Amino acid sequence: MSTQTVATTQISQMLAMQDAMNSRVSDTWRENGYEWYRAIWVECAEMLDHHGWKWWKHQEIDVPQVQLELVDIFHFGLSLRLMTGASVDDIASSLTNELATDSEETDFKLALEQLASAAVSQREFNAQAFADCMRLMDMNLDELFRQYVGKNTLNFFRQDYGYKEGTYIKVWHGKEDNEVLADVVSKLDSSANDFQQQVYDALAANYPS
Repeated sequence: MSTQTVATTQISQMLAMQDAMNSRVSDTWRENGYEWYRAIWVECAEMLDHHGWKWWKHQEIDVPQVQLELVDIFHFGLSLRLMTGASVDDIASSLTNELATDSEETDFKLALEQLASAAVSQREFNAQAFADCMRLMDMNLDELFRQYVGKNTLNFFRQDYGYKEGTYIKVWHGKEDNEVLADVVSKLDSSANDFQQQVYDALAANYPS
């Protein structure tokens, strides 16, 4: 199987998972007018804090946290693309090509601003700028897929355990659920056919009873 075929397959799977997650929150999510584009630029601002931008003080780049923010943005980007009404196959093919495009940008902050700008001014997901952000944070599509499946599964888990009702426990034995997720995913094989189920089962085993 070619690298491009693998990429398209992974993106198709993530599109299906995003549709399922959005439908879990609301059966009519496509008609509800959610501002996915706004979620993207807000996440961009949060990500910049994790990366660092203040020239008047020393800052270390928190790469794992920046990558996690990129995964969150991809959820919203996929949702925006699904809102266009195009087929999953067409969206996956387009995203495969866009994510493979390299603008040769070397400044993460500028790439991030391109991503945020498209969200603010065109209300669109700029996948090429997103790809630049990934590249500059040493994140390839396989890593995006691994972290996306993990976070998507955590979102389902949150819904199952009372997130919408306000009864969900966010801190598990001294760790936030995102930290627990990172530990869980690092120990599992993302190529396994039941990877998503393994992640869910591991979360359930760690959740405070």
